[in-house]
Amino acid sequence: MAAPQNLVHVTSPAHFQESLAADLQRVSLINFWAPWAEPCKQMNEVVFELAKKYPNMLALQVEAEEQQDITEDFEVNSVPTFIILRGHTLLSRIEGADAQKLTSDIATHLSAPPSSSSVTSGAAITASGAPRERTQEELAAYMQALMKKDSVVLFMKGSPDAPQCGFSRTAVGILRKEGIEFGSFDILKDESVRQGLKAINNWPTFPQFIVNGEFVGGLDVIKEMLEAKDEDGSDESEFTKVFKQGIVA
Repeated sequence: MAAPQNLVHVTSPAHFQESLAADLQRVSLINFWAPWAEPCKQMNEVVFELAKKYPNMLALQVEAEEQQDITEDFEVNSVPTFIILRGHTLLSRIEGADAQKLTSDIATHLSAPPSSSSVTSGAAITASGAPRERTQEELAAYMQALMKKDSVVLFMKGSPDAPQCGFSRTAVGILRKEGIEFGSFDILKDESVRQGLKAINNWPTFPQFIVNGEFVGGLDVIKEMLEAKDEDGSDESEFTKVFKQGIVA
């Protein structure tokens, strides 16, 4: 039986970003799976049926061990794991072969209108098993200070000279190629900041780009701005205004 057109087998991080960014208003189901895991085989059939039932939903099949950058970015430690997003907003996370909950959550989120409050800051900044060294107020103040420490700040995995994931490496390459001076922060060194930024910026992945203390977007957003700049060839492009003139809408 032919696979539904909205069921996409992810072949690379770039393919993943492009697929997700094609429509940021739709609900996306990301299925992290492995061919050796029997529960994954069963849940792959469930995902197949959900994709057929809901043609407006995007179903992304991510083979966890083959796409390690994506797996690491979503902090997936076991398969199957399911992430449900609307655009880049986290709606639900399900670990394990729970077909009933997956089916129920998909139906619920597809019937609900888009909402900026899909993720609460309390849930997002709770790191499983991680001790807290700061109060929430202290953490919020610390993150604001980090976001304002340079005109352009890249929150990434690793350092500019030693990125720890493909997305961060690409982000550094873009900024350097465009001659953008920037500061950086390694989110792998502070789990509370890593989780807190996901909440306050309403963005579940890294890298994250900050200009003049304001969140601009993730890698796919910046790549779209850069592509528009290359096509336009104008000094009035959005990329130029944001990263070289510091104008953030």
